[in-house]
Amino acid sequence: MPAAGPSSKAEADIAPEHVAAVRGFNRFYTRQIGLLRKTYLDTPYSLGEMRVLHELAHPSVAQPTAKDIGQALDLDAGYLSRVLRNFEKRGLIKRTTSKNDARQSHLSLTAQGRKFFAPAEKRSDHDVAEMLAALSEREQSELVRAMGTIETLLGRDGASLPERTYTLRDLKPGDLGWIVAEHGRVYTREYNWDSSFEALVAQIVADFAKNFDPAMERCWIAEMDGEPVGSVMLVKDDKPGVARIRLLIVSETARGLGLGQRLTDECIAFARAKGYRAITLWTHECLTAARRCYQKRGFTLSSSQNKMSFGQNVVAEFWDLEL
Repeated sequence: MPAAGPSSKAEADIAPEHVAAVRGFNRFYTRQIGLLRKTYLDTPYSLGEMRVLHELAHPSVAQPTAKDIGQALDLDAGYLSRVLRNFEKRGLIKRTTSKNDARQSHLSLTAQGRKFFAPAEKRSDHDVAEMLAALSEREQSELVRAMGTIETLLGRDGASLPERTYTLRDLKPGDLGWIVAEHGRVYTREYNWDSSFEALVAQIVADFAKNFDPAMERCWIAEMDGEPVGSVMLVKDDKPGVARIRLLIVSETARGLGLGQRLTDECIAFARAKGYRAITLWTHECLTAARRCYQKRGFTLSSSQNKMSFGQNVVAEFWDLEL
């Protein structure tokens, strides 16, 4: 029998190493959470059977039928019918004839079924928590974001994702507090920086509010669905004719849209319009996305310094752009 070939041109275009990587990840993850065990979560049932109970405990539709369960879990009708008969025989589920269609039955857990399922769900939560306990808070956040990305990309079913859009606006009440808080959250979660960084941001924000020159300085807030998701400030530097970019940040929910680049471009355009001769900024080596953005726009690294700051060994960098 000849080996099966690619079913489409698109499949033929997929890099073999990408296929191998996905398959390798599948093998790793199924082993990691025990999906291959004959009995799942120390119950007498397999993963597939426990997923049916989970769907009845947390139905995606009100009063689900066998058809609803099959569609939600993509299960073979014959297999699902056998599973449901077994559960009904053991008193875990019950069928109720539909008032609108006597040919249909609604499925639900019995009191005995809920009593059986509750410890298994608690055990599942415990196993996941135990797995996450080996990771730092930052690593946990990275893992959850990666899982969200996988779910988003593979769950599209060929359809386009809803377009994420943002708008830029000037400051309004509450924004300065958000800038401080968001820097504290992001840099603690992603870089494990301590509260001294948030205190520094608060001082920068306070200085901006106290000394703000609307003719030569500006702060942009990026907003998505009515909530701030990014910001940047352009202020006068101590050197005459030089502007300084400060506190560029993009929240997790707005990444991948080119927002950091847009905010940087707004700063450059504003500085040129106001007659500044150069822009300077302070960043850190670990902020790779920001550094790439600055490099693409012609900024050059003028100096760097290894130091202990914010509870970490960091490399502070100074970048400049001639206008």
